[in-house]
Amino acid sequence: MNRNATIVAPQPEAVEAGAEVLERGGNAIDAALACAFVQGVVDPQMCGIGGFGSMQVYMPDRGIHEMLEFYALAPSAATPDMWLDKLLGQSRDGFGFILENNISEIGYLACCTPASLKGYERALKDYGTWDWGDLIAPAIKYAEEGFKIRPHMHWYWTKDQTGDGQVNTLDKLRYSQTGQRVYFHSDGRLREVGEILSNPDLGRTLRRIAESGSSDIFYHGEIAEQIAADFAANGGLIALEDLAQYEITKAAPVWGSYRGRRIASSPPPGSGFPMIELLQILENFDLAAMKHGSTDYVRTLFEAMKRMTIDKDTHMGDPAYVDVPVEKLLSKEHAAELAAQIKRGERASVERLDMSQRDTTHISVVDKQGNAVALTHSLGSPSGAITDGLGFMYNGLMSRFDPRPGKAASIAPRKRRASSAAPTIVFEGDNPSIVIGAPGGSYIAPTVAQGIINMIDFDMNIHAAVSAPRLVGVSNSIDICNRIRRSVAEELRGQGYEVLRSPQAYAFAALHGIRITDGISSGAADPQRDGMAISVD
Repeated sequence: MNRNATIVAPQPEAVEAGAEVLERGGNAIDAALACAFVQGVVDPQMCGIGGFGSMQVYMPDRGIHEMLEFYALAPSAATPDMWLDKLLGQSRDGFGFILENNISEIGYLACCTPASLKGYERALKDYGTWDWGDLIAPAIKYAEEGFKIRPHMHWYWTKDQTGDGQVNTLDKLRYSQTGQRVYFHSDGRLREVGEILSNPDLGRTLRRIAESGSSDIFYHGEIAEQIAADFAANGGLIALEDLAQYEITKAAPVWGSYRGRRIASSPPPGSGFPMIELLQILENFDLAAMKHGSTDYVRTLFEAMKRMTIDKDTHMGDPAYVDVPVEKLLSKEHAAELAAQIKRGERASVERLDMSQRDTTHISVVDKQGNAVALTHSLGSPSGAITDGLGFMYNGLMSRFDPRPGKAASIAPRKRRASSAAPTIVFEGDNPSIVIGAPGGSYIAPTVAQGIINMIDFDMNIHAAVSAPRLVGVSNSIDICNRIRRSVAEELRGQGYEVLRSPQAYAFAALHGIRITDGISSGAADPQRDGMAISVD
């Protein structure tokens, strides 16, 4: 079969780096890793070596289909009740918890053990073909020589997040001396769209990692010592032992089906299973007979999303610590029961505390050999903390743990923080037909599901599918983008629903996907961000 290769991601610089790997004979994994390293430089609040992620890898010629999991762990010194007396509330989308002085969101206490670098290394060792240093080289160049600040990056830096009780990214950028130097002019003005942003410290760190030949320098060597000393000096919890003891995990994908297509996505603590559950609920409705974006369509998706959210909020956690009943939640019987409630007109209620940031990125790749990769990696929420001289920002993942003991997502030492990522591959017969994922926190599962629905139920091509009007329903409000008709919103309000209209035409999680037909792949980037797709013949 004649095949081409395609890569898509939200950052043009990173896509180009991955495409060049494909053009030079690298496989899908090599391309994804080169892309990922560059993303950590050119979108440094979305991902980087201070973060975490998961990668679905499909390599038919080698008989490999598995999830490589590099989730961040709570520090060993963390305890279930450490912040119980600090709890104020929860973000409306359920993505994080709000504590006094935002101690779980900004600064050194916000950080879980970084995992991405070890994940990248393991992916290269187990699946890739390229040299470690060659994969990192494009990222080093962008860190040292700089790149132009893109519109979405700047919008994210400057948006006001205080209405939900959270810390503005601008304050996180100012938190460290490195951040003040990299992101601001000497007079304190934030750098603007189109200006060149360089980060020499990050370039030196990446060069040290490349020249060392492995991630050992970061987890056992000089860089580990720098990290541990900095956390100790600033009251953080990550110690040398947390870095030295960190290990990658692998898991089989979770499987479901939608209208005869088999779907593989991320198991707990990833959010592939809620995404599949949502599709299997909606399989009980003739969505194609509903006009896309109609009142019936929006109401049906909303009620299904709420039920998915209730199951996720109730059960999601690290399966090493809590029992996540995946088999029950992904049974067709469970989906049919929930669909029957919707058909009877019953309205679900999502319970939240009285009170989000969604800081992630994604890569989809297929190569000429038929290999496919869906990689979602993240900082979860940037902490603002940067060790002087290292250049990269640490994740702020502790805010995602539930400060209340006894919950599925409660804090525990070395517990994996639950992830909203859902890197997904859809199969027709034995062959991948869709490789898709998105950044976007709690909005990822509803958004990935809608992308799949757009292609399967409405026969959209990949470009139309990732850019079609969307809604999300992860609270008791229907959130709609600005391209869903106002008449639809008014009808729903007349039925007693609260409908919140985003000012954005392209809103919520940002889909980045590839569709494959007869071996020929084409990709598309969500217009809400700055990305692109490149195909290689």
